[in-house]
Amino acid sequence: MKKNLLFVFLLIYITGFSQELFVFTEPASNMPAKSFGIRDMNAFMYEKDGKLNYHNMPELMWGINKKWMVHAQGFISNRQDGGFETEGGSLYAKYRFFSQDDVQSHFRMALYGRYSLNRADIHQQEIETMGHNSGYEAGFIATQLLHKVAISSSISYERALDNKPNYTFPLTESNSAMNYTFSIGKLMYPKKYTNYNQTNINFMIELLGQRLNGNQKSYLDIGPSLQFIINSQARIDIGYRQQLYSTMERTAPNGMIFKLEYLFFNAFR
Repeated sequence: MKKNLLFVFLLIYITGFSQELFVFTEPASNMPAKSFGIRDMNAFMYEKDGKLNYHNMPELMWGINKKWMVHAQGFISNRQDGGFETEGGSLYAKYRFFSQDDVQSHFRMALYGRYSLNRADIHQQEIETMGHNSGYEAGFIATQLLHKVAISSSISYERALDNKPNYTFPLTESNSAMNYTFSIGKLMYPKKYTNYNQTNINFMIELLGQRLNGNQKSYLDIGPSLQFIINSQARIDIGYRQQLYSTMERTAPNGMIFKLEYLFFNAFR
């Protein structure tokens, strides 16, 4: 009886959430309540001269309850002198304030915020508080799940601060921006669930854009990706981010993303 109940619970979890775990963005849904997760993101981004920038971003994740989750993330890079250096970190929180559930579908909305500290040099007009700029971001996400397809969109305000102790944000550049994203993903495999040990394969395409408030410069990227979810706990993401257009200076907009993640259910009482 207990095994049957566990299977039903996990089946609901996998079918309800797996295909809305996007690679480049966060959905409005949260990780399971009282769960703990570890994630490691690896970004291999190419500069115009062909130089490879490697960014490693280890992350700890905590599902406090069904409405709140928090992340703590570190920033490690070889960009400045070719050797690996810890450049900073960030705290991220998300609050899901609306949920409408139906059979094989749901609609959710959430608010989120990020605060980052970074001590690397300021080298581009693009504002990115996840790995490049000290500053903060606050935004809104809406996600719709329809059977095996998930659609998600977000909008946020982002503000860059000085990268202390050595780098002041240039007064000639825009220090704030509006970000917008649109993501669509589909569960490709399995076609039918028989047990919760089945590997999920999701395919998704995401659009990521930014418009600087001070000078109206902007960019738009596209990010196709594949996602594998194993035993409903382990996750592997493989994606490629490609710039579609840009009117601002960006150091290394194109490259591969590789993520590993593992969840521990009921880690906290």
